[in-house]
Amino acid sequence: MTEPSDHPLLAAVKPLVDAMGAETVPPGLAEPDDVVLSWEGREIVAVRLPQLSESLDHILVALERRHGMPLSELDRKAKQSVVRSLEARGAFSVRHGVETVASALGVSRFTVYNYLNRSETG
Repeated sequence: MTEPSDHPLLAAVKPLVDAMGAETVPPGLAEPDDVVLSWEGREIVAVRLPQLSESLDHILVALERRHGMPLSELDRKAKQSVVRSLEARGAFSVRHGVETVASALGVSRFTVYNYLNRSETG
């Protein structure tokens, strides 16, 4: 029998789990908020989703990787684009989200709010 650690389902979902900043745990250790994944009626793995604040940090790191530089070194237009992207992903519904993003971008909270207002009006 295939061990869960090398099960094809686990291999298939690993990139998604990593991208979300989640972790996998054995199904027997699943907590109420974990998502248990089954294959042909058998529980294979549970996915433990990160807290929203952890997700924001993970998203910021992924954006830095995508841009190939610290977000604080991006030009204004690129920073505005990052803020729009983060807004679409709900980053500003997280407590201290604006402060966290402002720090990562190397701008003030006021600037982040200006970027948000600019995207709403045009």
